[in-house]
Amino acid sequence: MTDTPATVLVVDDDAMVREALTQTLDLADLRTIAAGSFIEAKDHISPAFAGIVLSDIRMPGRDGFHLLDHAQKVDPEMPVVLLTGEGDIPMAVEAMARGAFDFLEKPCAPDDLLPVLHRALQTRALVLENRRLKAQLETGDPAARMLHGTSQHAEDLRSRVRAVARTRAEVLVTGPAGAGVPKVAEVIHLMSPHATGPFVKRPAATLDAVTLDSALADATSGSLFLDEVAALPDPAQYALLEHMEQGTGARIIAGSTADLATEVARGALNAELYYRLDVMPVRIPSLAERPEDIPVLFRHYVAQAAEQAGLAAPEIAPDQIAALMARDWPGNTRSLMSAAMRFVLGMPEDMQDSAELGLAEQMARVERSLLVAALSRQNGRASEAAKTLKLPRKTFYDKLARYGIRPEDYRQG
Repeated sequence: MTDTPATVLVVDDDAMVREALTQTLDLADLRTIAAGSFIEAKDHISPAFAGIVLSDIRMPGRDGFHLLDHAQKVDPEMPVVLLTGEGDIPMAVEAMARGAFDFLEKPCAPDDLLPVLHRALQTRALVLENRRLKAQLETGDPAARMLHGTSQHAEDLRSRVRAVARTRAEVLVTGPAGAGVPKVAEVIHLMSPHATGPFVKRPAATLDAVTLDSALADATSGSLFLDEVAALPDPAQYALLEHMEQGTGARIIAGSTADLATEVARGALNAELYYRLDVMPVRIPSLAERPEDIPVLFRHYVAQAAEQAGLAAPEIAPDQIAALMARDWPGNTRSLMSAAMRFVLGMPEDMQDSAELGLAEQMARVERSLLVAALSRQNGRASEAAKTLKLPRKTFYDKLARYGIRPEDYRQG
């Protein structure tokens, strides 16, 4: 995510109107920049500006049309919302034809203004996320190209993968079902000193001592990925441990969606093998821990699914993204990928239930999920969570109270 908070650039030559607008937006927890003219406003508009423009049309000198044209030249995907006076509707229609995001007639009630601005801000956020993702795909290493997301959780995962990959030690990759354990294992291989060798994948449950030897031979000078390592039969567990102690020609990468400490406690997994693998652990966060990554991931999966199906990628509306973020996704990225394929094929039933809640309820669910994710990342420290969301402490606590969220429920140890 960009470090610059979402912002509304308010442009109006009438100081009283300008102040009333900024006050309305401040009360709605939106950051504002006020400008009284085109000259004041233009320097705030750039391709990196993480916000939108709200401008009056009629201003002395260079008016709202001039500002719209300037914004379009700087960034054709910059949302500009125009305010029109009575009798200016034909002008506003012309502005829409020239690329304005929307227009509203003055005086404008908050209930009419705020939904339009939130929709414009969502659109802007999706544009910037898509640009960052495209830059990662074009310039990044395997971790950047294959492990998508802009949240701190996603950044931490990529950093951990890079650090672990450089070593030659055994690696243990864990995560919830559907989170992409095999994919992370492959990225580790691609970034390791063994990258030029083969990447051999085997379901652990299918191996015995003999077939384990064969798999290790196939993976010589490369990596052997053992999927769901807790299911490895006992004889193969002892054989694997012996190979690891003697040294093998392949790097061992083990994966699991199970709680391996529990598997050790119940005798399903050899404790010595577990502790040997757990020296270099990599944990994949669930989607519930990083809901802000859902738009980035879904857009990527839609583009991927459209290419596979030989279809044009359909447009993804902000309310559809809100509906996606309002879901729990217990199946994690695998379920999100399936939803993207159905969306491309014209069967977006996964979003229907949430969409029927109405936008306000969807956004409430999204807001709650972001609050919970921030508290989880900060180990229940409310002040730190408020800082990461760039919210005043009072506003943050008011939101916690609104959703019945208790910071202490997210403290670990």
